Parts: sequence; structure tokens; C-alpha cells
Amino acid sequence: MKFDDEPVPGYSLPILPGHVSPGRLERVLRAGKFAITSEIDPPDSADPAEVLKRAAIFDGYVDAINATDGSGANCHMSSVSVCSLLTRVGYATILQISCRDRNRIAIQGEILGGAAMGACNLLCLTGDGVQAGDHPQAKPVFDLDSMSLLQIARGMRDEQRFDSGRHITMPPRIFLGAAENPFVPPLDWRPHRLAKKVAAGAQFIQTQYCFDIDRLREFMLKVNDLGLLEGPDRVFILPGIGPLASARSARWIRANVPGVHIPDSVIARLEGAENQKEEGKQLCMDLLNEIREIPGVSGAHIMAYRQEHTVAEIIKATGVLEGRVPWYPGRDDPKELNPESSEALLS
Repeated sequence: MKFDDEPVPGYSLPILPGHVSPGRLERVLRAGKFAITSEIDPPDSADPAEVLKRAAIFDGYVDAINATDGSGANCHMSSVSVCSLLTRVGYATILQISCRDRNRIAIQGEILGGAAMGACNLLCLTGDGVQAGDHPQAKPVFDLDSMSLLQIARGMRDEQRFDSGRHITMPPRIFLGAAENPFVPPLDWRPHRLAKKVAAGAQFIQTQYCFDIDRLREFMLKVNDLGLLEGPDRVFILPGIGPLASARSARWIRANVPGVHIPDSVIARLEGAENQKEEGKQLCMDLLNEIREIPGVSGAHIMAYRQEHTVAEIIKATGVLEGRVPWYPGRDDPKELNPESSEALLS
């Protein structure tokens, strides 16, 4: 998708009236297109080539790439560093910030730094507890939670001030997001929790994995009843989906990953398949096709952990992009350098 006013393909766009960022994700969502986001796990490495190689898997298929921030409380390359590497070559990124590891001083500095390097989207997360990860001896911070982080980030952007009240000379122009989980009890409380995040500043939402379409439909109806899907301050909701490798894997996720709801019917479908991995991919396609038809849904967030190569196939098979090609390095000029070559891209 190309915009008439983009100065150079892949560069930040002019900020339109009613928009808050120069980013492509906000443009796509406000244009009413079905947006696709995905995510990469930052490498356990200082090699920039690893980051670029992981991102290149999504070339032409996603509108923005999430860089996770110590997900599962495990240590990897920092989210802001991944975003910096990717924005330098033109990718649209979503900077994730978890409240687990930094206090508000460090977090506000990270928001300014990320925005300065071109990260136009910020996903505000409370974060998993340290006991879940590979450094259980680490000291958790949790100076903020996702709600207070949203409020501080909005104040930095809209009021041009730090949480202390001190003036910011150039505010971060960022599109603010948060996570939500419509699929676990108390179900009636979930839409109201989302409304609080929207009131705190959230403009887009990426949900936990959706394997239960009926629960998602009911959630979206209640969100609509709360008036969150219309008007200039509407929220854009991107349900999370992803391929399951097997019934055994699905059972393990259900038992060990907090907040993931996988119905028995999904596990039975996988168990009954001759090729469970292929069936898991087909299930993801079926869910994506159903999700796109739910009123109020603005896109999907595809989380394909260790199956990132399937994202392109899932998107092509479902046709959710309706013929448009999200920007990636080299899309508009076939003579441009191979995006998998970190030496060329970083020169």
C-alpha cells in the first residue's frame, strides 16, 4: 500500500489531521484496511544480521513487526535495539515496553529514544513475573503497570511533559497500544478493563491467542456497546492468532502459559488429523477468515513462535490483504539490495 504523500518509501509519513504518529500502521488502520502485525523474538546475539533475517520472513505480508521485550521474563536483545535496527532500513515496528525491568525514569527515556529512532508504535505491557523466566533471581521493578504506562506515554506525547511535569522539547509522536485477553474469566469484566485502557490512552489493542471465536464475538459486541469502536477516539482491535504444532503442544500451552484458552474441540481437531502440524496451520487460516468477518475487528496479530515461515503462507491463502503489499525494503525498487544482507542494509 503506497500513500500519495510519502516522501521516500519506507520513511516516516506526514502526520495527518486526527493522527498522532508518522507511522504506517496508524495510516493503514485509519484508512479502514485490515491490518496484519506479527512479531519476532529478539535473538540471543549481538549480530544485527540475525534481526534483519528474522524480519525478512515477513516481507510484503505484515504492516508492522512487534519486537518483544523480554517475553516470558527471558533475556534477549532489547526491544528498542531491535526496533532501531529495523526502522533504519524502513520496517514499521511496534516497540514493546514491559514494566517488569525498568522504573519510570528509564521507561520514559526509552520512549523518547525509541521515537527518535523511528519507532512510531508503542505497546504498553505490565510484563510477566521474573519467576517465569530464566533469571528468577532477578529483582522485579514494576514501578508502573500497563495502565499507568499508557497514561505517562500519553502525557509525554500530548502534553509534552515527563511524569515529573518537566517540559519535553520534542514529544514522541507515537501510536499507543496495549494488550487484552477476552478469552479467560471473568469474561464480563474484560470489555470494561479494555475501556479503562482506552481511557488511559490505548489506541490499538493486540489480544492474547484467539482459539474461541464465539467468545471473541461476544467480547466485540460488548466493546461496541461501550462505544469504543466508533468516533475519532475509537480503538482498533487486532485479535491474536497463530498455528499450533500439535495436540500435545496445544495441551502444554493450555496448561503452562497463563491466559491462553484452548477449547477441547481444538485439541480434538488436531488429534484427529493425519498431519497435525498442517492441521494447526489450517486452523489458523480458518480462524483468520472468521475473525475478519466480525464487526469491529480491525486486523489480526499473528504469533507464530518457531513457525514464522508459515505467516506468509497463511496470509496468502486467506487473501486478507486484498491485493495490497505492505512496504518492505526493496519492494518499490527491484534493484535495491537484498534485505537479508545486513552488511548492505547497515552501510
